[in-house]
Amino acid sequence: MSQKLLIIGFVWPEPKSSAAGYRMMQLIDVFQTGNYDITFASACAKTENAFDLSSIGVKTEHIVLNDSSFDSFIKTLNPNIVLFDRFMVEEQFGWRVAEHCPNALRVLDTEDLHSLRKGRQQALKDQAFFDKNYLQNDTAKREIASILRCDLTLMISQVEIEILVNQFKVDEHLLYYLPFLLDPISPEAQRNSPKFKDRNDFITIGNFMHEPNFDAVLFLKEEIWPLIKKELPKAEMHIYGSYVSDKATQLHSDKDGFLIKGFAEDVNQVMKEAKVCLAPLRFGAGLKGKLIDAMINGTPCITTTIGAEGMYGTLKDTNAFIEDDAKAFAKQAVELYSNKIYWNGKQKNGFMIINTLYDKAIYTKDVLYKLELLQTGLNNHRQQHFLGQILMHQTMQSTKYMSKWIEEKNSKND
Repeated sequence: MSQKLLIIGFVWPEPKSSAAGYRMMQLIDVFQTGNYDITFASACAKTENAFDLSSIGVKTEHIVLNDSSFDSFIKTLNPNIVLFDRFMVEEQFGWRVAEHCPNALRVLDTEDLHSLRKGRQQALKDQAFFDKNYLQNDTAKREIASILRCDLTLMISQVEIEILVNQFKVDEHLLYYLPFLLDPISPEAQRNSPKFKDRNDFITIGNFMHEPNFDAVLFLKEEIWPLIKKELPKAEMHIYGSYVSDKATQLHSDKDGFLIKGFAEDVNQVMKEAKVCLAPLRFGAGLKGKLIDAMINGTPCITTTIGAEGMYGTLKDTNAFIEDDAKAFAKQAVELYSNKIYWNGKQKNGFMIINTLYDKAIYTKDVLYKLELLQTGLNNHRQQHFLGQILMHQTMQSTKYMSKWIEEKNSKND
């Protein structure tokens, strides 16, 4: 008999719009490999970019925030495992899951460490050095409480695991490294990837609603692109991404070759046509989907320390030059765009990195086995992590009682 998995999504997956959507589809694939009966539920409205989950045999359910209808739904479903998509979802629904399905394994997928991204963003705004004061923010308190309440948290970046273990003293047994899960790039696909001479222009890509992406585009426009354009007057900068805002559209300039292209129906196609991918991220967290897309499609990169974080493990040969200063970034971009030998080496490195660090076969069986082991010894596991039980106690459950208050208030207004 198949085990039941309930995924509670922050949003409906949009794999063509964001790395988070891309990641969620990979997690669904892992559980389908393990023959799980999967239900995906979300309180968010669906957009036209949402993936049709029913087309791959995943059941869907619209749920309501702060409403006891979820209690009836989860009692009827009675899942073996509940996966929370980001800590905010666990805050909203975790206590209901624990109350009505206490034996269900509770798993959190952080997507990226939100508190790390928020702290870096604030440090950038303050033009200050990022330190513990920025890391230990209010978001961190909420996020780490969520991690402690769950039986296991899936982490996409080893760097973020190190931060949680070393800075916040989270028990490493509560964390599991699970990066992007990809098919290897075959020798034939590598040979058939468009060559240096067949490519033109620069590219960057990313959901414009994600603040690190818009900041990177602004950094490109104001400080980096003018320096590149001066050296390569015929080159163009192509910027792709879903949910283009008015302030992003205003950055478009035909005269400067700075072109806001909007949503890319096929990211692989536009990435293969470009010669170099630029990712000047000044804050952020997690692994960067745009760098993964670039490596898959044989497109060398220039990125920042933030962009490269966690992407290459301990490998010294990368597909990117890493620069944080605008002038150095632009200089390396011009060099990579113009130098076939450099370019070919970086392309080859990208293929190697995908096949070495992101081969889904390395991780799929192991994560399914890990979850099976946890289910078998769940009571013992929870006893060993008593802090989680403390955080589930009624005196610590402000989100539970706020939710009940909102529900009661809404019922009186009906």
